[in-house]
Amino acid sequence: MASAQTSQVPAGMENFTVGLIGMGDMGRMYAEKLSEAGWRCRAPRPTPTVLGCLRSKYVHLTAQEHDRITADTQAVTHAAFLSMGKAWHANTQYPWELSRYVGGIENVKMNIMLRIYSQKWHVYAGLAILNPEARQQVAQYARSVTELYKLMLEGDLAGLTARIYAAREKVFGPSSNAWASRPLIEPSILSSFSLGTPTPETPARPNNHLSLLAMVDCWAALAIVPYDHMLCSTPLFRLRLGVTEHLFRNTDMLDEALRVAVHDKRYRSDDLEFTFAARGWAECVTLGHFETWEKRFVSTQEFFQPRFADAKKVGDEMMKKVQASMDEALKLEKE
Repeated sequence: MASAQTSQVPAGMENFTVGLIGMGDMGRMYAEKLSEAGWRCRAPRPTPTVLGCLRSKYVHLTAQEHDRITADTQAVTHAAFLSMGKAWHANTQYPWELSRYVGGIENVKMNIMLRIYSQKWHVYAGLAILNPEARQQVAQYARSVTELYKLMLEGDLAGLTARIYAAREKVFGPSSNAWASRPLIEPSILSSFSLGTPTPETPARPNNHLSLLAMVDCWAALAIVPYDHMLCSTPLFRLRLGVTEHLFRNTDMLDEALRVAVHDKRYRSDDLEFTFAARGWAECVTLGHFETWEKRFVSTQEFFQPRFADAKKVGDEMMKKVQASMDEALKLEKE
C-alpha cells in the first residue's frame, strides 16, 4: 500500500509486511493508519497449523457475535469506569481521599478507573465508536443509569427493588448457573488493595453502587448473560463482572445499596454527575465523535495524572491476585 506521506518505516524494514488479524472496522482503521505511515498491510487467515502450538480450544464466531461480545467485554466496561472518572472530575474529587470511596468494591472501581485514564484515549474511542454493537449497548447502559437514578429521585424503593431483583434473576438466575460455583473474586481480595485508608473518625460508609446496578439492568435489558462472554474477556471485564457478582450474590449488601440509593442523599451529587457522564459517553459513541471523545477523556486524564504511578503499582498487584483467584476458581470447576 502506497503512502501519501513521508515514510516512517525504519531503514532496512521497507519490505516488511504488517499482518492484521481481522479486518472489521477496527482492523481497517489500523490498516489505514499504518499505510499512511508507509507500512504494507495484509490480513492473513489464521490456520490450525499456525495456531496449533497454542493448544487452544477453537470457538468459531460470526462477525456480529464477535462484535456483540467485545462490545460488552470492552466498550461498555470502559464506559462504566470512564463515567466514574468523569463524575469525580466534575465534582473535583479524588475519591481515595473520601471515606465513602475506600475499601471493598471501591478499591476495584478506583484502580480500574485510573488504569483506563492512564492509557491513550484513541484505544477506548476506537473500541466503542467503531463497533456497531457497542452503540446499542453503551446507549442502553446510559439509559439504565438514567432510569434507575430517576427511581432514586422519586424515592421509589419498591420500584427500584423490583426492577433490580428482576434483572438479578434474569442475569444471575438458573440459566447462568452462576450461584452454584465459586465467586470470581474472593471477598478478601477486594479489601487488599487500596489507595486510601478509612479512619475511626471517618469510617467507610455504604454506597448505592449505581454503576453496578445499572450494569446488571443493562445486561437484563439486552438479554446478556455475561458469563457467556468470558471466552473473549479482558482482565478489566473479569474484574467488573467479579465485583458486580460480589454485590449481587450478597442479598444483605444488595438490599443495603438499594436503601442507600433512595434514602441517603449524600451521594446524589455524585450520582447526578455519573448520570451526565454516562449519557455523554453514549452520545459520543452514537454520533461517532472522536474529537469530542478525545477532549472529554484528556481533560479528566489530566485531572488524575498525579496518581497514575501509585495506581499502576497497586493495580498491577491487584490484577495478579485477582487472576490467580479466577484461575483457581476455573480449576475447581473443571474438577
